[in-house]
Amino acid sequence: MKTTIRTITAAALLAVTALISSSCLKDTGYYYGPGIFFPDAVVTVKPLDDQGSSFYMQLDDNTTLLPVGYGASPYKGDEVRAFVKYTEVGGDAGEYDKAVKLIWIESLLTKEMAPDKGSDNAYEYGSDPVEIIKGFPTVVEDGYMTLGFITYSAGFGGQHDVNLIYTGNPDATEDSEKYVVEFRHDANGDTYGKFLEGYVAFRLDGVDGLPDTEGKTVKLTLKWNSIRYGDRSVQFDYCTRESSGEIDGAGDAEGTDEGIDTSNLLILQ
Repeated sequence: MKTTIRTITAAALLAVTALISSSCLKDTGYYYGPGIFFPDAVVTVKPLDDQGSSFYMQLDDNTTLLPVGYGASPYKGDEVRAFVKYTEVGGDAGEYDKAVKLIWIESLLTKEMAPDKGSDNAYEYGSDPVEIIKGFPTVVEDGYMTLGFITYSAGFGGQHDVNLIYTGNPDATEDSEKYVVEFRHDANGDTYGKFLEGYVAFRLDGVDGLPDTEGKTVKLTLKWNSIRYGDRSVQFDYCTRESSGEIDGAGDAEGTDEGIDTSNLLILQ
């Protein structure tokens, strides 16, 4: 499944790398110092009409943010996941939980899940290894799986294809068999060089997505090919369009301890 190419900006790369290593750092008030480059959160940008002339943001499963004085959505009528930097402001937020002033917003590549090709998955979607980042921005919430990952790249603008595939059994009674997805990565030969980070969000309830949980919270298993350890898996709490849960139990292979270089861009599709 192909989508429009989005390039992760240097600012976003720097922001997330810094926040991973300093997760407690957060600005207050209207301070515009070095912290301006650190995102406060990853959100879902939700337009209120087809043209995106107004919008709100879903911060997590239970909190909505109303951007004050921002105007139209920068993404027109599309619902996308995005990094945001914001400050809370006073005033009436109406039906939303908080009114905020947006300092900056940067979209993530946001995709539908890809169809399962069975034994052809490796050929169709690749099997190049990655390490999943344990912590921000890896999370399952608001019906999306948002992943931060690390992989090799020569840094010359090579395109990396990423996909999420439902490989569970929809008729199974056990969560461990029913709610299973695989992250697939095709580096298109860009498999050597420095470690770079990439970020992508997948909508979990689309045409090729997960079975409805019917209001129940289930264990969703993510599988991927690890650079260090080969086949890996981790579980999230998930409820259809009300999903939640931070990554737990992914082991110590994921993180920034190998010195992530953010001087180049990793291009995802």
